[in-house]
Amino acid sequence: MRQARALPLSRRGLLAAGGALGLGALVTACGDNGGSGSGGGDGGGSWSFTDDRKKKISLDGRPQHIVAYIAAAAALYDFGIEKQITGVFGPTTLKNGKPDVQAGDFPVDRATSLGNTWGQFNVEKYASLSPDLLITNMYDPGALFYIPDDSKKKILQLAPSAAIGTGRVSMVEPIKRYAALAEALGADPKAKKVTDAKARFEKASETLRKTVKSHRIKVMACSASADLFYVSNPKINADLIYFSELGVDFVMPEKPDKGGYFESLSWENADKYDADVLFLDNRTATLQPGALTAKPTWSKLPAVKAGQITPWSSEPRFSYAGAAPLVESLTKAIQDAKKLH
Repeated sequence: MRQARALPLSRRGLLAAGGALGLGALVTACGDNGGSGSGGGDGGGSWSFTDDRKKKISLDGRPQHIVAYIAAAAALYDFGIEKQITGVFGPTTLKNGKPDVQAGDFPVDRATSLGNTWGQFNVEKYASLSPDLLITNMYDPGALFYIPDDSKKKILQLAPSAAIGTGRVSMVEPIKRYAALAEALGADPKAKKVTDAKARFEKASETLRKTVKSHRIKVMACSASADLFYVSNPKINADLIYFSELGVDFVMPEKPDKGGYFESLSWENADKYDADVLFLDNRTATLQPGALTAKPTWSKLPAVKAGQITPWSSEPRFSYAGAAPLVESLTKAIQDAKKLH
């Protein structure tokens, strides 16, 4: 969806390289999101789940030792999977030890971290956890997010893997798939925590739908690095697709980079598009407003002058609990914004 290192200009590289380049969930998922899951009790019976690669995972019993990409762990936790996740990888904690924004409500101190940044995945530590199942997002077809290419073969030999498609589909699709996976893993889909979160998400979505009808505000989803300013394509990112379905008016980049996910602009050209609100990537590795004051073009943007900047969780947590606050935050930003153009 991120460390400043030289990577090919591909969506997967930009997503993973992080703040310097990434723009959220803007990568291709594999086609249809169908799938199924079934399971016996803890440690008994058989268990199966068909992931978004159309790959059926079959085990002797329900997985008890799961290792997951941190955003996947956070989504599953929201749906009620609290004890089976024993290991995580990806941006889990900040330098001060506090949870990264992508960890959501997941108790990061309960799971072993296999690596906090792109390219880090401790295979030996992974093996020591005796994993039953590996779970991660899938932004490119068949590509397991945050699994390093150089150690992928060793990693995938140690346990079955499940991938949930999270790009080029509306946000509700991966939310439903994580809900299905959580249920297959033993979570109760009718638990009050889950049904309350879903109700909040649906109410927030309807409020946003009504808000954009009366507030004609142009929003630009964007990300900032030291050298470039990225304007996101709202037809690719799962959350932006969903917000667009609700009626949000996003800036559409005219000349997307290879892959079509965003248009990268030099800072001299950061004012290419007019926007009333900047929906700014808030991931830890991206530059935030305080670090951008030295950029003359940034400071001259009408939305910046008006203080109409709102955080964008460009790698959303695919659960109702994770998504509801994002919808509410964008709604408030649009309600409070003044038309600038």
